[in-house]
Amino acid sequence: MKISVSSYSYLSIFGKNGFDIYKLVKTVKEQGFNGFEVAHIPNGDVEIFEFCGLIKKLCGDEGLEIPNYCIGSDFLNGSDGDIEKEIAMVKQNVDLAEALGAKCIRHDATYGVKKEIPPPRGFDDVVDRLAYGYREVTVYAEKKNIATSIENHGYFVQDSVRVEKLINKVGHKNFGALIDIGNFMCADENPVYAIGVLAPYIKHVHAKDFHVKSGMLPNPGEGFFKSRGGNYLRGAIVGHGNVPVDQCINIIKSSGYDGYISIEFEGLEDPIKGTSIGLQYLKKFI
Repeated sequence: MKISVSSYSYLSIFGKNGFDIYKLVKTVKEQGFNGFEVAHIPNGDVEIFEFCGLIKKLCGDEGLEIPNYCIGSDFLNGSDGDIEKEIAMVKQNVDLAEALGAKCIRHDATYGVKKEIPPPRGFDDVVDRLAYGYREVTVYAEKKNIATSIENHGYFVQDSVRVEKLINKVGHKNFGALIDIGNFMCADENPVYAIGVLAPYIKHVHAKDFHVKSGMLPNPGEGFFKSRGGNYLRGAIVGHGNVPVDQCINIIKSSGYDGYISIEFEGLEDPIKGTSIGLQYLKKFI
């Protein structure tokens, strides 16, 4: 396996003090990463396909691969509830992944059924619609040799049992899981158990860590957010938090996965320092 880093990790400093896309890519190389995952990079006034071409060139010049491209989507509520328009939007982003030279794209399922909609509004009531959206996109992406994936985040489709069920509903070899080893904690699920369930479906991996405090305690304050079950989480440097990173990585390795693992840093620390420390920690296990 190789280690990359998500551009999302640097959002807090991007665009400040001259830290532009040129500086960002050079920094990633200097830190010692093998790859650069593209997610949430403001393109400013630059046309989006041109911007993707620029990122591809900059990474190529530095010897960095682009293993994955992450975007948001919502097959329930996106495009004003028009699933065909939402599918078309995601397909356009598959074209952007192709322009980047990425071999995988992660796009979201949904953040849930709106509360004003009368029941039934559970996961099982919408899984067929979600599967339809993903299947349409993955068939399109397969023609471009790009895998598609769902990440365990967004609360509604975060538990391993729901992610696995959706993957099998789609039932396509080109579609699988982007496993974020920390995000299971947002649904109060044990990452070791969850990764054991989803390991056979891996398309890409995010290495993320969280500081976790019980919801029985007072709110710790700034930087913390609540899990679905009311526990308190705060982004941490990989290896500094409560996620059993080494055990999670061992499960992933044992599954036979040999692709990229991308650090996704959400901590309060300086992101360059945070991702650098996380990289050195991950190297111990990879």
